[in-house]
Amino acid sequence: MYRPIAISPVLPRVQVGRLLIVCLLLLPVQAHAGQAKRDVKREIEKLEDEWRTAQLSGDISTMDCMLADDYVGITMTGQVTTKVQQLARLRSRTFVITRLDLQDRKVKLAGQVAIVTVKARVEGRSDVRRIDGEYRYTRIYHQLASGAWKITNFEATRLPTGNHHASAPRVQNGQAS
Repeated sequence: MYRPIAISPVLPRVQVGRLLIVCLLLLPVQAHAGQAKRDVKREIEKLEDEWRTAQLSGDISTMDCMLADDYVGITMTGQVTTKVQQLARLRSRTFVITRLDLQDRKVKLAGQVAIVTVKARVEGRSDVRRIDGEYRYTRIYHQLASGAWKITNFEATRLPTGNHHASAPRVQNGQAS
């Protein structure tokens, strides 16, 4: 035979009260986590500013310290470079940036990784060729066990100039045209 179980009206109030207390206790933790994330983003933005200054002034020592030993870069011409190769290009002045104006900078955090995307107006040269123009780049930082952030990856893409607008390919019957 089925008999309904009587629930005391006090029990739900006690559970709701406990839940409320737990939520109130977690608020400072969430607020602290949000502040910590903002602090890390500011730290990465500061590192980006330090890199920009070092790049413009030719401060190889600072750039050497900022790059991870396993750094891999993809230049605006598609060349893959290691830390040693990139620093050699800078030392020999085969790659020189004379202007670097940044805008639309975004920092995304994923654990111990920070992903920076930027739109940049660049003037300078790579080898004997001018590289003046607008670019988008992505720079990736990794936080070491020591707490220091190092640049592990970089890739730059030149934006089209003039009236050239990139458009998505048309798709018909599952085929891009």
